[in-house]
Amino acid sequence: METKHAVEALGALAHEHRLGIYRLLVERGPAGLAAGAIGEALGLAPSSLTFHLQNLHRAGLIVQRRESRSLIYSVDFAAMNDLVGYLTENCCADSGSACVTACKPASSSKTGKRKKVA
Repeated sequence: METKHAVEALGALAHEHRLGIYRLLVERGPAGLAAGAIGEALGLAPSSLTFHLQNLHRAGLIVQRRESRSLIYSVDFAAMNDLVGYLTENCCADSGSACVTACKPASSSKTGKRKKVA
C-alpha cells in the first residue's frame, strides 16, 4: 500500500460516524448490511449516511452491491488487511520478533448485541 492511499483510508476513518459505520460492517462480515439498516443501527439520517458511505467507498474501505432494490455495503477485507499491514510492516523490527498483522473475518456471525462505544 502506498502512503497516499493509507492517508486517504485513515482520513476516511477519522470521523466518529464513519468509524462507527466501518466497525458495524466489520462485525457484520462479508454478508454486509443494507444502507437503511446501517442508518437505523447508528441513528443517522439518510442524507448523512449517504455522505459517510460515499466517503468510505471512495477511500476503498467498503464495497457496495445491489440486491433487488437495496444497496448492500460490506468491508473490503483485503483493503483492511493492506492498511493494517502498512501500519505494522515494521512492527517489532528492532526486537527480532514477528508480529501478526492479518485479520480474517470469522466464518460464523455473533448473535450478541453490538458494544456501544463511548
